[in-house]
Amino acid sequence: MPRPQKHVFVCSQTRPPGHPRGSCAEKGCRDVLDEFYFQFQQRQCFDTVAITATGCLGPCSTGTNVLVYPEGIMYGNVTKDDVAAIFDEHLLGGTPVERLKVPADLW
Repeated sequence: MPRPQKHVFVCSQTRPPGHPRGSCAEKGCRDVLDEFYFQFQQRQCFDTVAITATGCLGPCSTGTNVLVYPEGIMYGNVTKDDVAAIFDEHLLGGTPVERLKVPADLW
């Protein structure tokens, strides 16, 4: 497999209920990750995009968090419905989805 052009990390952090930081699991990260895998397969991006479930990416208050490299763009409050836009606009189109970027003071 060639090196992918984009690598997507989806926070899948789970913490106990009531934890002060919360977690992306409480905010639907499983649905987001499943949608990334679905879109990946539908679009057959096998040679250009890699998707990895990861632990905590940092700003738990903005979860579900998604980080895209090589640009280092972090998206926050991502829902299943946002994944197609991330694919269309950023992963395939090259333009980050501004409305989903976390504030600069967090990332």
